[in-house]
Amino acid sequence: MKILKWAMIVLAAILIVWLVIAALISGDFKYEKTITINAPVEKVWQNTNTLKAMDLWSPWNRLDAGMKKEWAGTEGQPGEKMCWSSKNDKTGKGCQEIKKVDPSLKRIDTSIKFMTPYESEADTYVIVAHEGNASRVTWGFTSQIPYPFTIMKLFMNMDGAIGKDYEQGLSMLKRISEKP
Repeated sequence: MKILKWAMIVLAAILIVWLVIAALISGDFKYEKTITINAPVEKVWQNTNTLKAMDLWSPWNRLDAGMKKEWAGTEGQPGEKMCWSSKNDKTGKGCQEIKKVDPSLKRIDTSIKFMTPYESEADTYVIVAHEGNASRVTWGFTSQIPYPFTIMKLFMNMDGAIGKDYEQGLSMLKRISEKP
């Protein structure tokens, strides 16, 4: 009986410490990768300003050649939407939709929702900027981690989880954009 009482006290203490630490950690989350591309900004922008254009350099396409995709809306405009379904767990099932396209800033903002392998949502963006005679492309996302899971930020390694995918995608964008 005494052991059970102490076990309950220890478990309660661990839970309280978890909740306190989680309360001190922001749920805001941001991840991005950048690459320099030896091509004019306008050319790179044409490869990033629609979901169909971005699909050409998506690193997740290589994971499932039989991935099913459905397109809706006007290409390159808010509301353009692409939903996919894959048997590959890393690709899963979800939808991405354009929220804003700003040709003057060379920025496209989308929302993405994953249904499988686990439910999550994020806001994604691609920004193309001048860098001398080249272009600098930043691809990233922002998301919210709900309380009390904010503590997971202390243990997350996004470079290990998706860094290679982002690097592969940006490398494919570089190859496409630098073709004469």
